[in-house]
Amino acid sequence: MSASSSMICCVDCGSTNNLSRGKLVPWPPRIGPSMLSYNSRVDFLNLNLHPGLSFLSSFERSSGKLKLRSEPRAPSPKFHPPCKLVVRCDHPQNADLPRYYSKKEKKPFPVPIVELRRAARERFKKSRGQKKKPVPPPKNGLIVKSLVPIAYDVLNARITLINNLKKLMKVVKVHACSYCNEIHVGPVGHPFKSCRGQHASIRKGLHEWTYSTVDDVLLPVDAYHLYDRLGKRIRHDERFSIPRVPAVVELCIQAGVDIPEFPTKRRRKPVIRIGKKEFIDADESELPDPVPEAPLKPLLTEIPDSEIVAPCDEEETILLAEETLQAWEQMRKGAKKLMRMYPVRVCGYCPEVHVGTSGHKAQNCGAHKHQQRNGQHGWQAAVLDDLIPPRYVWHVPDVKGPPLQRELRSFYGQAPAVVEMCVQAGAAVPDQYKPTMRLDIGIPTNLREAEMVV
Repeated sequence: MSASSSMICCVDCGSTNNLSRGKLVPWPPRIGPSMLSYNSRVDFLNLNLHPGLSFLSSFERSSGKLKLRSEPRAPSPKFHPPCKLVVRCDHPQNADLPRYYSKKEKKPFPVPIVELRRAARERFKKSRGQKKKPVPPPKNGLIVKSLVPIAYDVLNARITLINNLKKLMKVVKVHACSYCNEIHVGPVGHPFKSCRGQHASIRKGLHEWTYSTVDDVLLPVDAYHLYDRLGKRIRHDERFSIPRVPAVVELCIQAGVDIPEFPTKRRRKPVIRIGKKEFIDADESELPDPVPEAPLKPLLTEIPDSEIVAPCDEEETILLAEETLQAWEQMRKGAKKLMRMYPVRVCGYCPEVHVGTSGHKAQNCGAHKHQQRNGQHGWQAAVLDDLIPPRYVWHVPDVKGPPLQRELRSFYGQAPAVVEMCVQAGAAVPDQYKPTMRLDIGIPTNLREAEMVV
């Protein structure tokens, strides 16, 4: 059942025989619906309209909502009041695995172009004859002060995540393929023939597993650091003179985090617009000299690889896994809030990310048919997965059990590499990742049982 799916059935609530036989009664013409909602899961499971309603037990694992509609406008002795049952599931029980996009395909737009044009026309119609409002931050050059603590939390959560992943990788084994970018979390590598690297046809698609690093689990996504986020776009001849930093770090810097290694321009007055794309800075000479302030929150630092110490016992491993999972969720949720105010762009053909209002002009796109575009990027609005790639891997149902089998591939689920590491270390599975992990699917023990599955 998908998140938007629903099931509606009309049942005769006044007759036991009809209900037990599964007889459906049509709506009388003078009967109007009313609503009775049960939001609690416990109340939903304990609800018993009639002893014949035994099919409600089939929704035991569903996290949906039950709505009962039964109130006649004019009672009639010939008709029993029917019940309209609506079951909605907020979290689907199972979901399709993430789609694999070929390098020859262009990324889909988060919002279709038709919807963007329609929204622009609506804004233009509403703005006719109205006085122009002042441009709010961050478009006027100022920062959003309410998002500064969130930016510090995101940056510290990223450092905590990297340090904890280094510790977990000494306990949980992570394998990386020598020829492609695929990884696997588990005691041994998976046997699936999904390698698309060099000489894959000779090896018949089999992977050649080797050791991995933190960059294999948490993919590094770099972006150019902007001293002035409202300044001119980066030219092609400036691509080597401007430093590159992790895209999440650049987003936090533009949101208000001050890092001495990467200075940025902080305006104290909004800019003055003289055109659609032209502006001048306001005069700040009458303002007092800015006083260097201490950071809002202390910034954490990465631990060197030589100083990493593995957890000593199982209890410490579980606590470390829970903390890692919490840092992962905090970083993603905080970055999503920052992206709503500070625009992030991504190339539709390659993984290049730019934090700013418009992408840079560096002609370094090497994706499919880049010669036709002269190496220029096709910038479009980025989503959270472009900034922080989840890196899905196969979920191992039982770490201490038998390894994954090639013939039972359709029965296994997938999860982000960070989540899979934490789950194998003893952390609880978050609800939002359960649909793709397929935890409720029974896995056959051999190929003969798999062929008997309908």
